[in-house]
Amino acid sequence: MTLHLTLRFILLIICCFSTALSYAQPPKKIFIEYSGFTVRDSLKGENVTTFVRSNQGQIHIVHEGIDMWCDKALYYQNEDFIEAYSNVRMKQGDTINMTSDYLEYSGITQLAIAAGKVVLTEPKSTLTTDTLYFNRFTQQAFYNSKGKVVRDSSGTITSQIGRYYMNQSKYRFLKDVVLVNPEYTLETNQLDFYSENGHAYMYGPSTIIGEASKVYSERGFYDTNNDIGHFIKNSKIDYDNLQIEGDSLYFDRNRSFASADNNITITDTVNKTIIKGHHGEVFRDKDSLFITKRALVITIQENDSLYIHADKLMVTGDPQHRITRAYYNAKMFKSDMSGKADSIHANHESGLTQLINLKRFNTGDAFSIKRKPLIWNLGNQMSGDSIHLISNVEKEEVDSLKVFNNAFLISKDSLGNGFNQIKGQRLIGLFENNELYNVDIIKNAEIIFYSRDDNDTLVGINKSKSGSINLQFDGPYKIITLIKQVDGKIYPESQFPKNARLFRGFDWRGDEQPKSVEDLFSDDPPLILPIIKGLEPYIEDEKFIDEALLKRIEEAGKKDKDEVNKAARQLPKPLSTSKTKAKSIQKVNRTFNKPLIKKDN
Repeated sequence: MTLHLTLRFILLIICCFSTALSYAQPPKKIFIEYSGFTVRDSLKGENVTTFVRSNQGQIHIVHEGIDMWCDKALYYQNEDFIEAYSNVRMKQGDTINMTSDYLEYSGITQLAIAAGKVVLTEPKSTLTTDTLYFNRFTQQAFYNSKGKVVRDSSGTITSQIGRYYMNQSKYRFLKDVVLVNPEYTLETNQLDFYSENGHAYMYGPSTIIGEASKVYSERGFYDTNNDIGHFIKNSKIDYDNLQIEGDSLYFDRNRSFASADNNITITDTVNKTIIKGHHGEVFRDKDSLFITKRALVITIQENDSLYIHADKLMVTGDPQHRITRAYYNAKMFKSDMSGKADSIHANHESGLTQLINLKRFNTGDAFSIKRKPLIWNLGNQMSGDSIHLISNVEKEEVDSLKVFNNAFLISKDSLGNGFNQIKGQRLIGLFENNELYNVDIIKNAEIIFYSRDDNDTLVGINKSKSGSINLQFDGPYKIITLIKQVDGKIYPESQFPKNARLFRGFDWRGDEQPKSVEDLFSDDPPLILPIIKGLEPYIEDEKFIDEALLKRIEEAGKKDKDEVNKAARQLPKPLSTSKTKAKSIQKVNRTFNKPLIKKDN
């Protein structure tokens, strides 16, 4: 039993010692798996070997999990550095393949630099460029001399600078980035692109231009596989004659659909209309949109714009036949006219605006009365079961007004506390310069009117009935004509009973009259906007030439007897600001930007 435990302990010590040795072992040196011919040239140096392919195959080079093939190679034994020429191919595992005209690779730094028709292929995309740097420690590739990435389902992406993160299947494109797809073109100055799922993240001013739409955003996401986007900073979508803006925009190209949240503005350039709110949806193929949460539509007119507010706004029809529907607690405001109703229906082509009380609310109870259509103009309140406003579209002026069923016109007496009232079955009003100048009350007309003389002295109270009544406004005076009079009399004020001074159904609601745009929202519930979650903020990556790589380059320089450290001579940018002060690293600037592809002698 003791012997058995002793043997197990010895085996454990041996295993631990061998494991420690494996971690302490230096990296393996570059190994030439196959070469057709080997040449040593004293002019190149004692430690330099030239390999040339044979008819049987290319030179095969192996190092730490990569395989390289080429037609000719120079191997520097002291520096463990190789230069590969002609039909160069590098393979890492089953996913990364790279071809080029020339490649140099350091076994110490594990930095490969390829030049001349470089093509890097991974399962979902193909990268082509003139010069590519591949850091095997970080599994990152980098170019700064313009490159192109092709992905079948997403299109082609070009940029001046690019970086590929192999472990994440992620590209970071910088400067003059253009993604070209058969359906659209995306332009930006920075794009993070994941080749596995086709997700793209845009930073800074970016545009996506398609046949029927244009998207602008300074921070956004786009799913190139499904043509779905989310944009959250200074974003807008142009759909033909509609422009959509908001704190958060969603875009679905396949459905021709867009939605927006928080501080939305939708501009209709054809109908000179602006729609605002805090949630909206646009269906381009159906020529329709709706908006909620403090929804407001503004019809811009040269002299006086019209504002309509409701719980919900819906706009339908092509630009030449637009219809706006505002429903549930709808209100309207102009400087000389305002109104409210359960619903408002406006036809932009014909100029007809209808104020409607929906039938299910038209029951006579308090709730339905509150939604009864009302119009206020120059001190006159007009109400009925429904009201039509007819505008002259060309002149942008109200032309006439029609009140259907239970028409009621009320105005305050100019000096006293009484109310002038006219009621009947229908009312027709005519406007000039947006001012009501003529009113006809048709069928079963009744009037209570406070008559005053030229000195505004009350003459009496006129209460009459007739078939119809005509009322004309001549400055401050009203000329009343009773047609087919049935009954009427002017009473001295003292003889006119107070309980008879209001018609049945009288409902003065002047305190509800919107007198400003702000008043349209006076009885809205408190507005609570959702918090826009947005996208993850941009995180700047570490430099491609990081401190760890610089240390390895310094180690390689200690073994390089030449004037210039081979491992440092083709780095992608000067290292004058680096903390590494080794003499071999400082020599980089002298050879930076020299042609990378060399003709061997």
